[in-house]
Amino acid sequence: MATFGELITLLIMAFALGMDAFSVGLGMGMIKLRLKQIALIGVTVGFFHIWMPLLGMITGHFLSDTFGQVASYAGGILLIVLGIQMFWASFQAEETSHIRPVGMGLIIFAVSVSLDSFSVGLTLGIYGVQTLLAIVCFGIVATVLTWVGLLLGRKVQGLLGQYSEALGGSILFVFGIKLLIPI
Repeated sequence: MATFGELITLLIMAFALGMDAFSVGLGMGMIKLRLKQIALIGVTVGFFHIWMPLLGMITGHFLSDTFGQVASYAGGILLIVLGIQMFWASFQAEETSHIRPVGMGLIIFAVSVSLDSFSVGLTLGIYGVQTLLAIVCFGIVATVLTWVGLLLGRKVQGLLGQYSEALGGSILFVFGIKLLIPI
């Protein structure tokens, strides 16, 4: 049974990971997608936010069993590096994407915003977090944040984009520090 603290921690991490999908969704929402397309995009991103961390967790469990405490430190460092990378990338010049969110373009989009979840899943697997709870949190939060980003993108012309990704990176960085320095 998960503790309330573990659930809150997983929801905050899911929020941090979903901010990437949210910020990209803001930009993509400006191409005036139909509501049916928005629904499909959100569900697809949520699907990949379930499978990528699940694969990471399976790998993390294996590494933890094999390498023990060394794997735990590596997991904390991985979160710090991922957080710094997300934060830094949020202030880089935006690259324009010509990928349309249909067919293979949708799959490429969903995988690209879900790749960081594999790394986080790896870390969570090392620490033995409850797998089902984590992937459900990640999938639901990513789906909702993608929908919100796409819908806001229809209304707002890019106010929050880079700042939301910077927030997500900062959250992952703090969790990485927390894992390295037991409080």
